Amino acid sequence: MKKTIALLALLVPCSAFATNVEIYAIDNSHSFANWNIRHVVSRASGTFTDVKGKISIDRDNLANSSVEARINVLSVSSNHAKRDAHIKKEEYLDAGKFAEMRFVSSKVQATGANAGILTGTLTMHGVSREMSFPFKVLGFGPDPWGGYRMGLEAHTALKATDFGFTWPLKPNAPVGNDIEITLFIEGVKNSPDFKPWN
Repeated sequence: MKKTIALLALLVPCSAFATNVEIYAIDNSHSFANWNIRHVVSRASGTFTDVKGKISIDRDNLANSSVEARINVLSVSSNHAKRDAHIKKEEYLDAGKFAEMRFVSSKVQATGANAGILTGTLTMHGVSREMSFPFKVLGFGPDPWGGYRMGLEAHTALKATDFGFTWPLKPNAPVGNDIEITLFIEGVKNSPDFKPWN
């Protein structure tokens, strides 16, 4: 009997803690991984439109939160079909061989009530690297379709050569090495009939 009571005493706080974490599926029809990069003497920009995954968030303690996300490289769009086809080729993204990017968080550090630093592993082009970047929680609220949503915004930058891309290494390369990324993520609170990350 004493052992049973002791076990319950351990489980109750864990259960209470777990209820603070809300699960949201990334809505890939309203989420974007936007990028921009030097092109000759200006900058080119575009987005990846197919972003999936899930966000586990504790509003009261962001450090208990986590993110898993996948980006379909074939969904790259620069508003120019011929350029998009070129970007997907081996010379640049090599999307035929590396069709997916993946990010899995390992730590969240709160810097405010609705902001923090997200750290995790980004795998792209067959290379995995740890990276950290700031994010903001934009809000929570009901949507017009009977669901409940949250919004995130994040910014980061990376070097193409860190992930094995060689285009910046060519003499007089028209495309630069430094890539700026802005993420706009909208999540839908999990429900039995809404599982878009499958």
